[in-house]
Amino acid sequence: MPYGRSSREEKHRSTTILMVRHNGTVAVAGDGQVTIGQCALKHTARKIRRLYQNKIICGFAGSTSDALTILERFEDHLSQYSGNFTRAAVELTKKWRTDRGLRHLEAVLIAADKEKSLFISGSGDVVEPDDNLLATGSGGFYAIAAARALVRHAPHLDAVTICRESLKIASEICVYTNGSVEVETLESAPPDAPAPDAPAEPVAPSAKGSKASRPSRKDG
Repeated sequence: MPYGRSSREEKHRSTTILMVRHNGTVAVAGDGQVTIGQCALKHTARKIRRLYQNKIICGFAGSTSDALTILERFEDHLSQYSGNFTRAAVELTKKWRTDRGLRHLEAVLIAADKEKSLFISGSGDVVEPDDNLLATGSGGFYAIAAARALVRHAPHLDAVTICRESLKIASEICVYTNGSVEVETLESAPPDAPAPDAPAEPVAPSAKGSKASRPSRKDG
């Protein structure tokens, strides 16, 4: 599910973040470029963080200082709700949208644990993708298009390779994305197995097939 540049990212278009959940691994990747206006200010920025005992990976787009403030609040909510990923994300967006000190912060998050992946924004979005892919930032549409093609036509590739190749392709198209790629991974939980079939109930032998002796007929 692609998420391109939102109104919150207009001033900070220096990011491409991609999440891929594939072949037992979830990978979140980001490029290293920081751009102000038409100038590339930094080439090796770290836009991926681990939260809550390293159980959650989070990538951010937008203002770095704003994003780090939101990540701190997210960590607080994760601790408050004992690592309940979805609950913490929902409570974060509520606070982010309504709190006077937070609602003007310009950032977007893509976060994942071993089971779920979420797009989180200050507009109240908490969205789980249909196809195990998420992207945001100025090069997000290019990166997710490349990732979908690789997942469909080269499914043997691992999630890290798909992330790196997809961001490399995005960097060749988007001037706000470079080829310095950082990737963090987690082991992904296997999909829910189908419920086993109920055991067949024993069938009683029919009277027709039974070998039970019949009463003998007496003579006379």
